Amino acid sequence: MQFTDRIWPKVKPLWESYLAHPFVKGMGDGSLPIEKFKHWLTQDYVYLVEYARLFAIGTEKATSLEMMQAYAKGLDGVLFVEMNLHRDYCASFGLSEADLLATQPSAVNLAYTSYMLSQAQAGGVENVSAALLACSWSYSYIGRALAAIPGALEGDKYGSWIQMYAGDDFTQLNDDAMALMNRIAEGKADYELDQLEDIVLKTGYFEYLFWDMCWNQSTWPAGIPGLN
Repeated sequence: MQFTDRIWPKVKPLWESYLAHPFVKGMGDGSLPIEKFKHWLTQDYVYLVEYARLFAIGTEKATSLEMMQAYAKGLDGVLFVEMNLHRDYCASFGLSEADLLATQPSAVNLAYTSYMLSQAQAGGVENVSAALLACSWSYSYIGRALAAIPGALEGDKYGSWIQMYAGDDFTQLNDDAMALMNRIAEGKADYELDQLEDIVLKTGYFEYLFWDMCWNQSTWPAGIPGLN
């Protein structure tokens, strides 16, 4: 059994919980308030910077040239494609690059990215792949689910977001991430697979917290000067 098949019964309820969250539901029916979405835009930009670091760690820890190339390609894609697209998309909502660079990570964002990076550094390349997986897999799941809602793809506010994450390019990106995870996990002992599952599940829990953080437009629970 491949790793993603093994963990699917555990992540499926997580992915479905995202679809029930008011932030994600609001993107699907177009009712999500713009200010909440702008909070996601700024926090996600901060997240992408740290997400790129994971690919850099994966490039260094890769055990073959082919694997090194895969992570290096991912790093290039995040830094020079995804982040450029994100800046352009933010501009359409009135957010400048200066706004993005001035954004401080929320408590949830910092906890999430710190967890991913610590797990990536603590183990081999398998930890890097596991730390990356929940993000792409869940966004692909969300994108395709929202795309099935009548009229969602044509929505004037969030239609382009749904088109991106339901589209062929992102689907292929996630398929590649899942395939790489399966190759890396092949032949590993059950206790090692359990450890990798734990990383995927915990990052999956953080994904839910990220949606919740954006819905509430939260930064830090206490009024810390410069962070709220």
